[in-house]
Amino acid sequence: MIHLLQENVAIILPENGLEEKLTQAKKENRKLSIKLGFDPTAPDLHLGHAVVLKKLKQFQDLGHQIIIVVGSFTARIGDPTGKNKARKPLSAENVQHNAQTYISQLSKVIDVQKTKIVFNSDWLDVLDFSEVIQLLSKVTVAQLMHRNDFNKRFTENTPIAMHELVYPILQGFDSVKIECDIEMGGTDQLFNCTMGRQLQEMHGMPAQIVMCMPLLKGLDGKEKMSKSLNNIIGLTDEPNEMFGKTMSIPDALIEEFINLTTDFSVEEKTILISKMKEGENPMNIKKLIAKNIISQYHDDVSADNAEQFFINQFQNKNFEEKVYEPVSIHGLKRIQNKVSLVELCHQLKNDLSKSAVRRLIENGGIQINNTKIINPDEEIELSPQTKIKIGRRGFFELV
Repeated sequence: MIHLLQENVAIILPENGLEEKLTQAKKENRKLSIKLGFDPTAPDLHLGHAVVLKKLKQFQDLGHQIIIVVGSFTARIGDPTGKNKARKPLSAENVQHNAQTYISQLSKVIDVQKTKIVFNSDWLDVLDFSEVIQLLSKVTVAQLMHRNDFNKRFTENTPIAMHELVYPILQGFDSVKIECDIEMGGTDQLFNCTMGRQLQEMHGMPAQIVMCMPLLKGLDGKEKMSKSLNNIIGLTDEPNEMFGKTMSIPDALIEEFINLTTDFSVEEKTILISKMKEGENPMNIKKLIAKNIISQYHDDVSADNAEQFFINQFQNKNFEEKVYEPVSIHGLKRIQNKVSLVELCHQLKNDLSKSAVRRLIENGGIQINNTKIINPDEEIELSPQTKIKIGRRGFFELV
């Protein structure tokens, strides 16, 4: 059992903490409280989030209590991004909308009915100023500066706002309020999670252990999977989109995707990785990964259909034989039946920002009726049977 729970985990702090917590819970005949906190900054979950969620599911299947802490307070103040500036704070309305979207998507991985979902505004909103000062007094500036991005920004004389320094303390206080045994997160959350340990100890409580999962790289093969970088496979993506995106990952990511995104058995993963190292065509392995991912978030039939669609659509090089998604001209925003190419493509692929669409056009990634157009501002006349190819996987026909 403990071997399963430790599989793929990047950091366990302290090293023997998981075994001790499991032993103590068994001795006391109780469930462990496993925490995952998130600020609802963007309403879409992706495979990067699922790496942690699937580990939570393993604990849940063993009978332990999963607690999702929605940062309904912390999202409104703006958290440090781990880069060189703070993330923009959200309105209460945005927080509520995004939180509800997140919660509905959690059911794709964990059993939401057995999950405790709490909002940290319930206890942070009611703190008076003297209580806030008392909480802050438990942490030193030197401890906060151990956080890598704070230290880097301080060294480079890049501004650090006071609310950013407070943020990890508030997140750590969540662990105190819910009496957490184990906090889960990605490796980028290590500092914040250890803050929870410290505050629990200062409140005379047993310290939670920290389990950090690796950060899944995105489709670019470089940065971590992130909606803001447009390199994600979303949990709500349609099967054909999931399949196509998975097939587009760099070959160097195959082993990482096998380990972190599939639910193959340990033996099956070992065999696939061995085959890859022995020279198996990477495309064949990517197809198996893609089908496995779709089976997890949709079903086996959808996985088979998506594979067949990919073979017909992308391994067949003939532009005219592709399957095009029909789009009504009347549903498009336009002026006198014309629209700029960048606006048209943005409307057809609204998951791409206009700046991303503009770059795609300038790099030759757009075709109208089998003709490449590289001027984003070119006016396109909207007429039936116009065929538009956007990137590798977007095929549309105006009707």
